[in-house]
Amino acid sequence: MDSKKHVRSLIVSDDVHDRVLFDVNMGELIGLTVEDGRVLEVKGTHGILRVDLAIEELEAMLSHMRKNADPK
Repeated sequence: MDSKKHVRSLIVSDDVHDRVLFDVNMGELIGLTVEDGRVLEVKGTHGILRVDLAIEELEAMLSHMRKNADPK
């Protein structure tokens, strides 16, 4: 993020599941790219968020969401 004012919260858990929540205001979406087939990069007017997520995992997740949203 280009400024900490765009970070709503950052929570790092000490519990057994070792969870992290990063809640940000990305601003207007500028673009999405996948780097090295493994890192999803979300570019917004307030910064860049990179997530270790393979394109295959993303496609499977989107497909599942579309099926669940289909009113058929």
